Amino acid sequence: MTIVETALYKAKAGERINFDEALTLYQSEDILELARTARSIKERKSGLQVFFNVNRHINLTNVCVSGCPLCAFGCKAEQQQAFTLELEDVRSIIQDTVRQTADLTEIHMVSALHPDKPFSYYLDIVKTVKELLPSVHLKAFTPVEIVHFADIASLSIHQVLEQLKAAGLDSLPGGGAEILDDEVRKIICPKKATTQQWIEVITTAHKLGIPTNATMLYGHIETVEQRIRHLFTLRDIQDQTGGFQAFVAFPFHPDNTDFGHLTRVSSWEDLKMIALARIILDNVDHIKAFWMMLTLPIAQVALAFGVDDLDGTVVEEKIIHAAGAKTNKGITKAEIISLVQETGYIPVERDTFYRPLTRIGGM
Repeated sequence: MTIVETALYKAKAGERINFDEALTLYQSEDILELARTARSIKERKSGLQVFFNVNRHINLTNVCVSGCPLCAFGCKAEQQQAFTLELEDVRSIIQDTVRQTADLTEIHMVSALHPDKPFSYYLDIVKTVKELLPSVHLKAFTPVEIVHFADIASLSIHQVLEQLKAAGLDSLPGGGAEILDDEVRKIICPKKATTQQWIEVITTAHKLGIPTNATMLYGHIETVEQRIRHLFTLRDIQDQTGGFQAFVAFPFHPDNTDFGHLTRVSSWEDLKMIALARIILDNVDHIKAFWMMLTLPIAQVALAFGVDDLDGTVVEEKIIHAAGAKTNKGITKAEIISLVQETGYIPVERDTFYRPLTRIGGM
């Protein structure tokens, strides 16, 4: 058998593929066979179910000290688009969300690295959210933010996570990974957490019983080999901790960044990377298609490429749209259900831990 045939055979049989096999699969142009293999793995793990949740995104601020060349969201405090939510603003947003969304199960909160807000500001916001929504899951703060909190509070990463957990934090979204290669990070996000710091936050969170997602931002200056090494790093972490709930691949949107000369990668590339991630990450149960970055049609097609989760309703997203995303800033529960049913899969409303809340139709 060829390397491609061997890799596909191993993956379908539930065996682990190696780096060379993964690279060869990427280089293969038979994307439909890649899709069939990824789909078989998805169905072995979650059957015909496709998950979603009713969630609300909140971005606390876009004022940021890091000034990453790849970011269109962050800005300086004196710029016109700058905003920072205070405690009462967050309280108001939560109260409005509760009035409008009876079946909310998750608050998803990420932000920039504000130069002046103390760590107590973030602790107070976590406490306020949990006070208003004691039974709603709070997924908040990327590992990059956790490193920032440790720096401004002169605390260890372990201490920061302990305090956030005690305040009510339930999980981390896992963003800010970009590409876990410091040669890349020196160019795209030189003032942000290093590869080792991102890994330290993730592994510490897992040891403290705080689950996370795993992410990758691709389609900028990285090589294919660096993408695949990133996935293998995530696989190694999951072998050690078992704390990743889902993997999310984010295509880079270059508009309004210092990489505006780049072209957004194709949908073909998106689907290939999603399928490859499903094959490589044999120890991660769920692969998520973040429809807001992919567009709804491609997210729907991704269900045939190994995806079993369409994220959620979101309501109001700002970070990706600052970089030129043209998708809606939110979607209704009924729209998600329809998208899934059109593919022949079974929509399953879930909580953050993938416990089914409602199973819509199907056998």
